[in-house]
Amino acid sequence: MFSEKRSNVLHGILLIALFSCSAFYIAEFPFVKNLSFSPLIVGILLGMVYANSLRNHLPETWVPGILFCTKQVLRAGIVLYGFRLTFQSVVEIGLPAILIDAIIVTATIFIGLFVGRLLKMDRDLALLTSTGSAICGAAAVLGAEPVVKSEPHKTAVAVSTVVIFGTLSMFIYPAYTVQAYWT
Repeated sequence: MFSEKRSNVLHGILLIALFSCSAFYIAEFPFVKNLSFSPLIVGILLGMVYANSLRNHLPETWVPGILFCTKQVLRAGIVLYGFRLTFQSVVEIGLPAILIDAIIVTATIFIGLFVGRLLKMDRDLALLTSTGSAICGAAAVLGAEPVVKSEPHKTAVAVSTVVIFGTLSMFIYPAYTVQAYWT
């Protein structure tokens, strides 16, 4: 039914689909839910396990399917995620708010690049991390990857950094505001 090449690509796609479904399933475990781990965080952890254990033991013929998922499918997912924002929502916010957002995003990216230079970080890594911090997190890093043309390991580090610090912020900001309110 399928040619051998398509069959091999399908194996890689099915492996990624298995990881994705597993991330959603594991995120629903009571223990994981109590930790407030989203499927994204579980998926990143599964990806780390894959990269450090399974990657070198999979047939090479599966790699095209995996690469297809990390490039085309991921980009399509980011675009579809962006469709949740409607034009009417943008109009309701108004021009002043849009300008303020643009200034904040631009400043965050440039400050991130400056701090990256001070810390002697790789420019691509600093740009990806700054973009993720400035815009919307991991999806922004993955959306910026083809523009920056960075190596996959730099993208993985940037996604992990943005997700870890974003998760920490979810706990630190509320605690800080409560503490600031009572002192």
